[in-house]
Amino acid sequence: MSELQLAVIDVKPGAAMESQSGLQMLRPRIYGAFRAPQGPKKVAAIVMHPTSNFMGHYLIGPLAERGICCMGLNSRFVGNDTVLLMERAIQDLGAGVQYLRAAGYEKVFLVGNSGGAALASFYQAQAEKLTATHLPDGDPTHLHPSDLPPVDGIALCAAHLGRTRLMRDWIDPSVTDEHDPLSVNPELDMYDPRHRVPYDSDFLARFSAAQKARLDRIEQWAIDRLALLRNTPGAPRDQTFIVYRTHADPRCVDLSLDPNDRLPGSVWGDARQVNYSANAMGRTTSLTAFLSQWSSRSQADGPTNLARTTVPKLLLTYTGDQSTFPSTRDAWMAAGESRIRNVDIVGGNHYLAGQPELIPKAADAIAEFAHAL
Repeated sequence: MSELQLAVIDVKPGAAMESQSGLQMLRPRIYGAFRAPQGPKKVAAIVMHPTSNFMGHYLIGPLAERGICCMGLNSRFVGNDTVLLMERAIQDLGAGVQYLRAAGYEKVFLVGNSGGAALASFYQAQAEKLTATHLPDGDPTHLHPSDLPPVDGIALCAAHLGRTRLMRDWIDPSVTDEHDPLSVNPELDMYDPRHRVPYDSDFLARFSAAQKARLDRIEQWAIDRLALLRNTPGAPRDQTFIVYRTHADPRCVDLSLDPNDRLPGSVWGDARQVNYSANAMGRTTSLTAFLSQWSSRSQADGPTNLARTTVPKLLLTYTGDQSTFPSTRDAWMAAGESRIRNVDIVGGNHYLAGQPELIPKAADAIAEFAHAL
């Protein structure tokens, strides 16, 4: 197998203090790792997530063995989504595409894995027609078409629908005090033993409505708070806040809902423990990052953006995933219409963790797709 190589890529500056590293702020860079097969530079892939470190992604080596240069690329927000702007993340992804184009690869495609699926879809939608001229907070993005060279295809795997939909599905509606992580309305607490699995339809309806109501309240507070800051002379343009308990999806414990081959629990372990943990999805966020990632104003919804793209698409459904479901697959398939094909990776969990026999199956499907571009 070819050696793992490091890519160091300069990127355009973003917001003030988007990093606590002075070196990063003085010279913004992103980093990737790739394996390049011997021979002609036919096709290359980028697998990237808004915030996860993908430099050790499980597909890098297997795709290289199948004749595809695969780069695991990190955004400038790796490991910290507190100030993450999806509009800046696609700019970083574009820098990676430019890097591979400059290296001479004839075809470049995106592998949208997990939260990278909505990122890849957002990227290509904007590459084909740039509409994200402003952030959800109203500031200009300063994106230019040259920042976003179009790719030749998109392969999605274990694909979340986007951060705004995740928050809507996962936020805990039983929180009664946004400043107290222990506050709880037992009537809406899916982890309260009085609510038995399988959940009844009345509880699920009340639960879902309360999820939306809580998220709407937080979003309106963020909008109002941002307006106050920006209308107050001398005030900062942004601030951070905490969103407690963001892992309460009934599907984690009720396997009769949206059934697939999954085991009970979360992709990160015990769902209730994750819900109460100090470091979880969307826990700490700035006002602007909340609007860009988690709110209804986000421009980065996965299926909405995928529907705007014209390139060939592949979807790999991991049927044992605890965070993507048949309804997830159906949403992607509806968005892709005739330009998408689904392949089931039977029994696959979200990370294919402990399932080394399934990684070649995923790589084979992606390689077949890539070599046909």
